[in-house]
Amino acid sequence: MNPIFYRKERIIVGKINRIVLSGGGTGGHIYPALSVYKRLKAENPDLQALYIGTEKGLEATLIPKEGIEFKAIKIQGLKRSLSLDNVKTGYELLMSMRRAQKMIEAFKPDVVLGTGGYVCAPVLLAAAFLSYPTMIHEQNSVAGITNKLLARFVSKIGICFDDVRSDFKNYEDKIVLTGNPRGQEVVNTPNLPNILQNQFNLDNNLPTVLVFGGSRGAPAINQAAINEISAFNHENYQVIIATGSEHYDQLVAEINHKMIEAPSNVRVVPYIENMPEVFKAIDLVVCRSGATTLTELMALGLPSILIPSPYVTNNHQEMNAKALVSKQAALMILEKNLNKDVLKVYIDGLMKGKKNLSLMSNHAKELGIIDATDRIVRELEAIAD
Repeated sequence: MNPIFYRKERIIVGKINRIVLSGGGTGGHIYPALSVYKRLKAENPDLQALYIGTEKGLEATLIPKEGIEFKAIKIQGLKRSLSLDNVKTGYELLMSMRRAQKMIEAFKPDVVLGTGGYVCAPVLLAAAFLSYPTMIHEQNSVAGITNKLLARFVSKIGICFDDVRSDFKNYEDKIVLTGNPRGQEVVNTPNLPNILQNQFNLDNNLPTVLVFGGSRGAPAINQAAINEISAFNHENYQVIIATGSEHYDQLVAEINHKMIEAPSNVRVVPYIENMPEVFKAIDLVVCRSGATTLTELMALGLPSILIPSPYVTNNHQEMNAKALVSKQAALMILEKNLNKDVLKVYIDGLMKGKKNLSLMSNHAKELGIIDATDRIVRELEAIAD
């Protein structure tokens, strides 16, 4: 029998003492796994963890810093169209499953958790075929191709948006609404008094709009905000524009070249390291609609104007945004419609209509899940028992 498909007898130990984690490529896949690890470690200081990722992903840098054993396998994503690369990917999948199988067998986990990215395919398939309890976590409102593939084989499917249930419609009995661990983390972030004054030299008592395009920034959002700088003058609210470090110098040069004088109620900064703390002092956010960001906004009940990235796989950011818009928890502007003045019109409509802002806040909070890490841990303990 092919060793990949070998099924072993397991001794059930109940309490989670050993866990294999997998998830890679971006922080949105890695941080949920880390949150679960930290929660389990807090409950059980003797917990042993193995993280299986790729050498090219962000996990290769982040995971060892957390003191977690890290091992790498080689795998690439499938193309959505017919391609010779998919033949290579299929071969790599089989080889990486063999490697993952050996790692899992040597480690002998109580449970295996995959939090997204194509590296999860060989790891979770190997674990499932070895009869280890397995769980995948889907952060977006549209399931990724890897999680769709794995749904048939795993024990549980954790989701963050009800909309994604249709992508797993044949496995309804496995689905559990867990939310994203980032929501629980951001809610537990301490409030920092006077953060607007201390960090941005702004008025702590004035309503504040935060505009940003993710950690690296988004040129289209930056340009729309910079074009409106003068128009923000004398408004009864203040604006922070976080451009992303790589775009900051260019935008400042553009402002100076056009001899635009930023109003006293506007701040342009390259990057905000302590975003959760800043979020707690903000009244309205203008941003992309990545899963992690939306999780934070919903958990805090933050109103938002979402501008989905059109450059992501399966257009999942637009679908994420629509999940909030349909519940009146956000507004959406497509990037192609981000022409002159539209951003200011949307911001004014909310900041000058406080009732609408308050209703949007309430709807966002209704969607928020602030115990996601605990829910995932409960599901892992249940399937490991």
